[in-house]
Amino acid sequence: MAAGSAIEQYVGESIDAERAERYLRLVPLERMHAALEEGRVVGGAGAHRFELSVPGGRVRCAGITAVGVYPTHRRRGVLRALMRAQLDDVHERREPAAALWASEETIYGRFGYGLASWSGQIDAPRDRAQFAHPLERSGTIRLVEPDEARTLLPPVWEELMAQRPGVFSRSPEWWELRVIADRKEHRDGAGPKRFVVAERDGAARGYAVYRHRPRWEHGVPAGELRVWEAIGTDAQATAELWRYLLDVDWTARIHANLLPPDHPLFLLVAEPRRLRYRRGDGLWIRLVDVESALAARTYASDGPIVLEIADAFCPWNAGRWRLAGGAVARTDEEPDLRLDVAALGSAYLGGISFRELAEALRVEELRPGAVERADAAFRARAHPWCPEIF
Repeated sequence: MAAGSAIEQYVGESIDAERAERYLRLVPLERMHAALEEGRVVGGAGAHRFELSVPGGRVRCAGITAVGVYPTHRRRGVLRALMRAQLDDVHERREPAAALWASEETIYGRFGYGLASWSGQIDAPRDRAQFAHPLERSGTIRLVEPDEARTLLPPVWEELMAQRPGVFSRSPEWWELRVIADRKEHRDGAGPKRFVVAERDGAARGYAVYRHRPRWEHGVPAGELRVWEAIGTDAQATAELWRYLLDVDWTARIHANLLPPDHPLFLLVAEPRRLRYRRGDGLWIRLVDVESALAARTYASDGPIVLEIADAFCPWNAGRWRLAGGAVARTDEEPDLRLDVAALGSAYLGGISFRELAEALRVEELRPGAVERADAAFRARAHPWCPEIF
């Protein structure tokens, strides 16, 4: 676990034996890379084994995590060497894609990662959180204990994977150690995790995980409700869950992270600006095997379209690729669009359009109408949503 200590230099934490044991249940030791100098670790990078939801399916994906270089070894090529070893390993394992959350946006583009989704946070005053229209109740909301949550929550997550691109698969260990576990050192002054389930017709239709941070000012409640996750399998369950969360007593504000820009909450509430939504970059995607990654998803139109891809870091991807009827193959045909692999990663989940990339000078249109045709093909029914940072 010495490789994991590199990221400790920046997050103010240390890895003791107990934490190391938990960590290795999520990140296999063989997926950890360490950079050494004279036998001493000076950097590290790890990868989870995931499946990632994509439009129409799933793709095997390396979830990149715990990337760090010691402050003593900055600007010496350590990170580049780690990325080289890690992406080569991902390629050898036949994982078509890699994904990460970027602590700093400028780092990973040079290694072929592209910003693929937007994500944001809300900080809403409870007294201005009325719905635009009265909610007609259906089903029930009930608090459940962790043992029951272990059973009821995973099927809801699986349904989210079927509905939204950008969601990663969760192993039983992930549910136990990341979602259900409630270590006091992670509470930051708040209370224990609470689990609520929205049920209708005898089945769980959604769930929420949250903490309550109580506080009083001048005898008036000034606490905060911190929403970890709130996921519904349909519109009714989503509305029911958020109405519950926005109505919890003894709170002045409701805080939630990692909401996509097309989340239903923005149209459910009467005063969306009161949510104080602040948008930032979300998931970053690296196509490690362009052919396999493109073949893993479905398309809204049949094409054809020819992409000329530049990929200096993983040169096996470089060249011209013809996409037609969901099939992908190398071609000598003249290209319709020219772009690098990072821009293709941005467009892959359907969250960033080719038009946006072209207007940002990230895509070159070589034939009139090619950008529009590419957008028609790559369009997804919903914005990518990854509700948890890994």
